[in-house]
Amino acid sequence: MKRSLMAAILAMTTTLAGSAMAQTLVADPAAEVKHEGTLKVMTKFGMQRLAPYFTDLAKAYEAAHPGVTIELIQEDDDSVKGKTKTLVASNAMPDIFFSWTGTWGGNFVRGSRAVDLTPVIGPGTEWGGKLASAAVDAFVYDGKNYGIPLYLDAKFMGYSKPAFAKAGVEVPTDLDGLLTACDKLRAAGYTPISIGNKEPWVGVHYVGQLLAYNVPREVLEKDFNPATATYDDPGYVAALEQFGQIAKRCTVGAAMNGISYQTAIQELSDGKAAMYYQEIIEFDSAASATTALKPEEFGFFRLPAPSGAKGDPEALEGAPEGYMISTASGNVPLALDFMRFVTSPENGKILSSPPYGQPSAVIGGADPVTMNPAVVGGLEDIARASYLIQWLDTVNHPKVAAAWLAGIQAYAGGDMSAEDVVASVRAAAEAAK
Repeated sequence: MKRSLMAAILAMTTTLAGSAMAQTLVADPAAEVKHEGTLKVMTKFGMQRLAPYFTDLAKAYEAAHPGVTIELIQEDDDSVKGKTKTLVASNAMPDIFFSWTGTWGGNFVRGSRAVDLTPVIGPGTEWGGKLASAAVDAFVYDGKNYGIPLYLDAKFMGYSKPAFAKAGVEVPTDLDGLLTACDKLRAAGYTPISIGNKEPWVGVHYVGQLLAYNVPREVLEKDFNPATATYDDPGYVAALEQFGQIAKRCTVGAAMNGISYQTAIQELSDGKAAMYYQEIIEFDSAASATTALKPEEFGFFRLPAPSGAKGDPEALEGAPEGYMISTASGNVPLALDFMRFVTSPENGKILSSPPYGQPSAVIGGADPVTMNPAVVGGLEDIARASYLIQWLDTVNHPKVAAAWLAGIQAYAGGDMSAEDVVASVRAAAEAAK
């Protein structure tokens, strides 16, 4: 799905180059905000638990500004990709739209789809100074700001404390320890790690973290750029083989390709699985007052690094996520005003607390008193990370991302070797030059 989306975006770049839209708009901090008209906003809050957040924000903004109507397009983590493809293809991007960082967001910039926000959110601006600087910087392309970060995100292994106690295992400190714990948890009657790779980015997230452990950072960042990529470091094959070990000893193996990620996380919530590799923004849904696994029974740790790893054992996979303003918007000042409202400290505290649990990128937008202690701990762990390696399927060129997605799913299903996957990624990088 991502292959076709990115192809659509890139194909339109040439078409747009000779049009008025090719002149990427630059936000004007002095522009008058007229509180009238309709704003269309595409979010990634389509899940039932998350949807009320933007719904409530829209109602509050409309109540304060009776002349404004907010139309929400609420998608989830997977459907937002297809919806974006459709809107790009029909030249109907909403005023405000969700974006990941990395190449994903960069394609909107290259396609003249995103407004240059540097004058309103860049260095030295009042609004930019109210947001976590690292989160703001993640949306910088060619020295300019194009995104408004909403929350911070990173990947952790969530686990059931009762399951660990029953199996007599401790939190593992290295990969071998994780594999040994999986053997004991299976013997105790649990699926050690629930996994659903029907949406292939799930397996990609495992491999992304393992790559950070096995491949030096400077090599990874060189290979992220097709112009300098070689993909000849042995750490690539090692990371895939380690994922294969996890798949064999900890999960349902090849059957993972037929299971959705939502079904997999439910297995942890229902007490059937002992672990689930998840984003910090999923902590509140994995264990709540309405699930079999209660919040006080939920724990988390980083996916353990293999002993003697040649990469960075302190690296953590993750990236902020946020929103861009469409160059096709007929009311950029109003769109920016709405996003200033969304990113207020008050709304940040609501976002960071249950039932949402999305750690706000707003300085002062997180109150540990009202937040899930696990989310607070996760934020502290993010702060300790040596660096954040972005998601492989969004940081890479579309052709390379597609190769990772297809290759890792095929590897999980037993249809490709680790060497074949790396060869396919290398070929995709060569084709992308």
